[in-house]
Amino acid sequence: MLKKNSQVFQAIFFFMDMVIVSVSWVTAYSLRFYTDIIPVLKGIPTFRDFFFLLFLLLPIHAFVFKYSGLYEPMRSSVRAAEFKKILKANLIATLIYITVFYLVKEYKYSRVVFVYFFIINVLLLSTFRFFLRMFLAWLRKRGYNLRYVLIVGDGTLAQDVERKITEHAEYGFKVIGFLSQEKESVGSLINNIPVLGTYKDVKDVLKNYDIDQLVLALSFEHLRLIRPILGMVYDEMVEIKLVPDLLQYFTIRHGIDVLDGLPIINLRESPLYGWNRLLKRVFDVVVSMLILFVCSPFMLLAAALIKLSSPGPVFYEQERMGMDGNIFSILKFRSMRLDAEKSTGAVWAVQNDARRTAIGKIMRSISFDELPQFINVLKGQMSIVGPRPERPEFMQEFKKRIPEYMLRHKMKAGITGWAQVNGLRGNTSLEQRTKFDLYYIENWSFGFDLNIIFRTMFAFKNNAY
Repeated sequence: MLKKNSQVFQAIFFFMDMVIVSVSWVTAYSLRFYTDIIPVLKGIPTFRDFFFLLFLLLPIHAFVFKYSGLYEPMRSSVRAAEFKKILKANLIATLIYITVFYLVKEYKYSRVVFVYFFIINVLLLSTFRFFLRMFLAWLRKRGYNLRYVLIVGDGTLAQDVERKITEHAEYGFKVIGFLSQEKESVGSLINNIPVLGTYKDVKDVLKNYDIDQLVLALSFEHLRLIRPILGMVYDEMVEIKLVPDLLQYFTIRHGIDVLDGLPIINLRESPLYGWNRLLKRVFDVVVSMLILFVCSPFMLLAAALIKLSSPGPVFYEQERMGMDGNIFSILKFRSMRLDAEKSTGAVWAVQNDARRTAIGKIMRSISFDELPQFINVLKGQMSIVGPRPERPEFMQEFKKRIPEYMLRHKMKAGITGWAQVNGLRGNTSLEQRTKFDLYYIENWSFGFDLNIIFRTMFAFKNNAY
């Protein structure tokens, strides 16, 4: 059975929320009419009028808070999610009573008071809930206010669930035991937690132990057992959770969408869309134009030196694979002889490469040969930050060696990247580079890009040859 004290905490939250709404309203009135922040032009309304308005505000807030999910269990929720609920609930409540005043044509209540009230209420509610959540987490770590969990399954997935629960004691969950399909496993220990029975024993185990939550963590080969297990516990007063055996298939930016009430699990999706994509593109264009403008005199000098030092074109074009597997021609200042790959074919540059020209040696040592790639950025073929593009000739080998390698192409290739600023540039471990590139894609943010650009200024000479 679920813990009765959860209802006690809900009552405490509700009572304190109503107290905070009242305090916020009185504070907003006092701040508006008894400070000199904004002059009062038509005198001070009586406090009695504002006080009696609480009999309207409190029921509205109570109703909106209830149906905004502020009193649902939030043991494992992110704190930012609760703040968003508080903000949304207060916005809805504000719109409701402003609409009410408009309909009854009651205009004597200051709009400034409502602005103060909204701000103070959000701040006080968020602060109160933050510290109360911290206190509850402290209690749970010490064994109080726990919810007891039974895990159906004993394989890798079930053990991962148990490990996550144990690592986050502040959520207040404790695993009582596992259920296995094999009778021989009953009585054994998994991470010092007993296997209490088989799947068929689930109803008896629920009756014999004080279980609050049943977690189905079955491997793919046992998914057919979900229906009979649910049939055995349909009349039990226990929460039921399902952990799908999909972790091995999760790649980048996985998550869950809802389509008209139908849950859809995303195994893979592009990390850049909407405003994020626009922001990154605008930043790329503006910074690329600025860099090309500032560096244009030096680039003209480099072009002249390239022409004077060796026969051939100034720029070197090479096919690379970009976003979604599209092939494009990357631009560089030519730093090697025209016949550099005549005898070797497509190969990576090596330290002290004999194919370099005199001016090319200098340019490559400071990565100056990479500057024309800002033209690729302006053309939309690359981004300033992203996984470094590789030559299509190498792709088949890389795909065989590293199954996740092609996921790098779910984002535009970059002039610099997370792998490069961590020393993984040129002829370095491809596995490590892929790992860093996927981490970047999974955790992309505009601030992350700025961090990489800043670090590039101190790492541009690393493995540059």
